[in-house]
Amino acid sequence: MDKTVLHDVSYGLYIVSTNLSGKNVGCVANSFCQITSSDLTVALSLNKNNFTNIAIKKSKKFALSIISEETNPELIKTFGFQSSRDVDKFQNFEFDTIEDLPVVKENTTGCMICEVFNIVDTGTHDIFLAHVTDAERFNSITPMTYSYYHKVVKGKTSKNAPTYVEEEVSATDSKKYRCLLCGYIYDDAKESIPFAELPDDWQCPICGATKSFFKEI
Repeated sequence: MDKTVLHDVSYGLYIVSTNLSGKNVGCVANSFCQITSSDLTVALSLNKNNFTNIAIKKSKKFALSIISEETNPELIKTFGFQSSRDVDKFQNFEFDTIEDLPVVKENTTGCMICEVFNIVDTGTHDIFLAHVTDAERFNSITPMTYSYYHKVVKGKTSKNAPTYVEEEVSATDSKKYRCLLCGYIYDDAKESIPFAELPDDWQCPICGATKSFFKEI
């Protein structure tokens, strides 16, 4: 089965956020869609390993900030490849609080406030069904699509994402190393410095992971 066909399905890119016992929590998501219009209902898919998933189950509500094409890559790096268990993702970015929920306003086009009324267990992921209780447009900047993120930004997909497809690596004489957090591949044949000679404090250009998170493939 050629899973790359799924890359042709259209997706957006969003920051999903909530508040858990006074702690702001959030992550990047791409599997979000509108279900109905009369009683505005949406669906959001999140991996069960995401701390944001756990937080939404407890808070029963979430905010959705729509990422724009002008978004700072650091925003996606922070919210997409780090865990709210360990870091305060919001501390270095502009955000507002709407209905007690943190809403990212830095390079986003608008937001929605959603109240969860049902959760569907799909195995590795949960689908949150929610009613939109409020929505606000911030500007007219073009929203970033999942396709734009891959083709223009050259971004990678987190392993927790519903749309993650592991990249196949062709056999060559040069050594390659894959980041265990985001899947980025360091190819000695394409870089000026072999991976083994990189300093210990070198970081993955996508998620910021150190050399210890890389495995030879």
